[in-house]
Amino acid sequence: MKISLCILTLNEIDCLQAIFDTIPMPSNENGYDEIIAVDGGSTDGTIDFFQDRNIKVIGQSKRGRGEAFQLAFEMIQADAFIFFSPDGNEAISDLKKFRPYLENGVDIVIASRMMKESVNEEDAQLLKWRKWANNIFNLAANLFFKRSGVYITDSINGFRAITKSAAQQLELDAHDYTIEYQMTIRALKSKLKIVEFPTIEGERIAGETGAPSIPTGLRFIRRFFIELFEPSKSTHK
Repeated sequence: MKISLCILTLNEIDCLQAIFDTIPMPSNENGYDEIIAVDGGSTDGTIDFFQDRNIKVIGQSKRGRGEAFQLAFEMIQADAFIFFSPDGNEAISDLKKFRPYLENGVDIVIASRMMKESVNEEDAQLLKWRKWANNIFNLAANLFFKRSGVYITDSINGFRAITKSAAQQLELDAHDYTIEYQMTIRALKSKLKIVEFPTIEGERIAGETGAPSIPTGLRFIRRFFIELFEPSKSTHK
């Protein structure tokens, strides 16, 4: 199985300079066979950073996290994709954990920030607004779309992997930050095999998030209702 590590960026030069050298080189043992960047139109030197290190960069003609996923599925020849954002939130040590699940027939693997053994960025805070909102969306996805299997604890997290065959079956078409929620919901509808493992979410290294809370939350609500009335995709075989 060929697995591609897809690094998603938009003006992340400060973060890349801080962590890129700690990302293991591609190998079966490290969990992926190649590293490819999908960039949303960086102007801060991010693209040059990758090119200086001989990392292939796929440039988006339109911005949007969902657009990055679509480009990866379309342009990268791989059997499965690990999506990784180099902002400090996602644990590099977890990259090697995806391959065993994918090679054993799992369709989607999610690094969960909500499992008992996990650590969420907001756990040390008294008011955990983002975590609480995420858990509401998790509950809604499980209540309305789960046909079988275990409760999905982190339906939204972007640190995840999916096989190409699953991506093709689900016909994902979200263009924004709701792509992961759409993926989880449609996978639940179609009874795809989803597995989660606990992860430790770190703090963002530099810069600002591209997904402000209130507008992003409204988009997730809209996505939920779109998927609620979307016919289920064909059952996975």
